[in-house]
Amino acid sequence: MEKKKAPVKRTASAKTKSAAKSPARSTSKTPAKKDAAKDLKDLFEESLKDIYWAEKALVKALPTMMKNATDKKLKTAIENHIAETKVHVQRLEDCFKAIGKKAQAKKCDAMQGLLDEGKSIVKETKPGAVRDAGIIAAAQKVEHYEIATYGTLAAFAKVLKEKKCLKNFTDTLGEEKKCDELLTKVADTALNSKAV
Repeated sequence: MEKKKAPVKRTASAKTKSAAKSPARSTSKTPAKKDAAKDLKDLFEESLKDIYWAEKALVKALPTMMKNATDKKLKTAIENHIAETKVHVQRLEDCFKAIGKKAQAKKCDAMQGLLDEGKSIVKETKPGAVRDAGIIAAAQKVEHYEIATYGTLAAFAKVLKEKKCLKNFTDTLGEEKKCDELLTKVADTALNSKAV
């Protein structure tokens, strides 16, 4: 006669135990704030305030980047972009006027983070090619954020039939892309190699 084996007690794995102890994950939607955007027009206006703050902050931050750069081409690129950024601010003010709103800036957390990172890079690098490479990296992150933002705003303006804003956004978008390309060229023309 065959002996019956006692049933094997299985212990819960560590993963199962921790899952049992941790609170259930929330599947509910995040409640909207009282003044949350209700439609694309609201979202457009909020995004406009955000990038307006960002551009104004850049006008203040770019001279410090230029002062800390040593490469002549990089200094010239930043100097030219300071002038362009002032035009970008003016275009945004024109856009506010076109939609019948007072120009209003709302702190852009993303740009603040990028600017803080740029300051850190300057402090954490030795003056010269290494710092220049860091400045380019920080500046290109800013450019990519702006490219994404202006591309989105242009798409919103097109749907909302805001022709003046659409033109301003596409003009600025083109300039941001050219700046990004120029920074890549400056980095590629031996600057990154000097930083090795």
